[in-house]
Amino acid sequence: MDQFETSPARPWLAVGQEIASLLENIDPAAFERVVAAFETRDRRWFFSGQGRSGLSAQMAAMRFMHIGHEVHFLGEVTAPSVRKGDGLLIISGSGQTPVSVGFAQIAKAEGATVIALTHKPQSRLAGIADIVLPVPVEKTAQFGGSLFEQACLILLDAVILDLASRIPDAHEQMWHRHTNMQ
Repeated sequence: MDQFETSPARPWLAVGQEIASLLENIDPAAFERVVAAFETRDRRWFFSGQGRSGLSAQMAAMRFMHIGHEVHFLGEVTAPSVRKGDGLLIISGSGQTPVSVGFAQIAKAEGATVIALTHKPQSRLAGIADIVLPVPVEKTAQFGGSLFEQACLILLDAVILDLASRIPDAHEQMWHRHTNMQ
């Protein structure tokens, strides 16, 4: 039986096994570099990704806002220009997506710090980035980039968990920033 095979009646276990296996192979030093980049709250942060990677980036951006960072998602009409001292986090499985590479080049030229989450650490995007968190997708039974996108969201939630552990009353502060318009 393949390590990811489960009963057809319980496919959620296969997904969980894939995620757990991938997370076992995350480079702790690379993860810590991402955490360190977010430790100061005086930097504006921009998030980006295309397709489902963009949705994962949007969910992560929301949580970074909840812990008190000034956060914007590229492409939103209220997002200001990226400038020196800002940070840009891009999620791109291939690390070759033209829009993502272009955003990274512009941000880098402006003097912003670029963080890339990618499963291709030798990609163009990784070559531009100041910090790369490799997300080692090797084999998956899931469609497309599902495993990559799921793992990125979990990794960025783990960054939030790490940062929140150093904030007094973090959950109360996060609830205060959570939308009250639902």
